[in-house]
Amino acid sequence: MKNNKKNKKNVGTPWERFKRLIIAYPVPALFIVISVLAIPASGFSIGYLVQELSTRLARNSFLVLSLIVPIIAGMGLNFGMTLGAMAGQIGLIFVTDWNIIGMPGLFLAMIISLPLSILFGYATGKILNKAKGREMVTGFILAFFANGIYQLVVLYGMGSIIKIGNEALVLSRGYGIRNAVNLVNVRQAMDRLIPVKFLGINIPLATFLFIALLCFFILWFKKTKLGQDMRAIGQDMEVAEAAGIAVEKTRIIAIVISTVLAGIGQVVYMQNMGTLNTYNSHEQIGMFSIAAILIGGATVSEAKIRNVFLGVVLFHLMFIVSPMAGKNLIGSAMLGEYFRVFVSYGVISIALVLHA
Repeated sequence: MKNNKKNKKNVGTPWERFKRLIIAYPVPALFIVISVLAIPASGFSIGYLVQELSTRLARNSFLVLSLIVPIIAGMGLNFGMTLGAMAGQIGLIFVTDWNIIGMPGLFLAMIISLPLSILFGYATGKILNKAKGREMVTGFILAFFANGIYQLVVLYGMGSIIKIGNEALVLSRGYGIRNAVNLVNVRQAMDRLIPVKFLGINIPLATFLFIALLCFFILWFKKTKLGQDMRAIGQDMEVAEAAGIAVEKTRIIAIVISTVLAGIGQVVYMQNMGTLNTYNSHEQIGMFSIAAILIGGATVSEAKIRNVFLGVVLFHLMFIVSPMAGKNLIGSAMLGEYFRVFVSYGVISIALVLHA
C-alpha cells in the first residue's frame, strides 16, 4: 500500500506533481508566497533574517513540539498547554527570588515546573475525558479559567501567603509580583552555553541540542507500546477500547506529557527573552504555537516533527517582515501587526474547518 501511494505521488508531469503538492499543503504554500512577496518589501538583509530565524527557532520550537503527543492520541490541538507555560513561569519566579544563577537556575526552574505541570496536566486530562470530541474548545476555555487562578495566586498569594524574599520582585504594597520580572540570572544561559558563530550568525547550539533531544524522544516514544496505544486511540477510540487499551488513562498521559513539555518549553522561551511579563507572557503561547504547527502543514489529526520546524520558520518569518513591509508599502507598521494577528487566528479557523 505504501509503495502504491509513493508511486501515485510520482506519477505525472512535474507540473501535475507540483499542483498535487500545493493541494495537499495549501497553508504552507500560501505562507511561502506571502514571505516571498514580503521579504523584498521589508528591506531586511538575508543575514539579518537568518539570524532572527535562528533565534526564534531556538526560542519557540520546544513549545511547538509539545503539541505533537496529544495529536497522536486523537485529542487535537492542546490549547491547554497554556497551563504548562504558567507552571514554567512560576518556576522562574522562584528561581529569581532565590537568586540562583545560570544553568543551575534554569534547570531548577524546569524541576519546579514538573510537579505543577503534572498536576495541571492530570486535571486537564480528566476534564477533557468528560468532553470527548470537543477537546479543543474545552481546552481553550479551560486555559482562560486557569489563567484567573494563576493571576489570583501571583497577584495576591505571592508575598502574602507564599513568602517572597526579594523585594525587587514584589509590588510596593508588600505582596503580588511586579508586572515585569528581570531574568538577568538565567538570561540566555542555555543559548550561550555553547556559543557558535557561523558566517557571522550566532547559533545557540546548546538550545538546538536540547530541542534535538526532544525530537529523538518523540520518535522513540511513537515506537513504544504507549505510543502505539495513543496512535490506535487517535485512529478509532471505540476499536482501541475493544482491543483492551485503557483509553481514558492513555489520553490523560498524553495531556500530562504535553503539559510537562510546555512548562519546560516556556522556561527555554523565557531564558531567551530575558524578561518575564508576569501576567501576559503565557497568554498567547498556546495560540501562536498552534498557529505555527498548522502553518507547517499539520492538521488536528496528524502532525510530524518537520511540520514544527517548517511552521516556526514560516510563521516567524512573517512576524519579522510584516511590520516593516507594511510600513514601507503603506506607511504604517501597525498594519503588519494587525495582519499577523489576523493570520494567527485565521489559520487556526481554516484548519478547524478543513480538518476537524
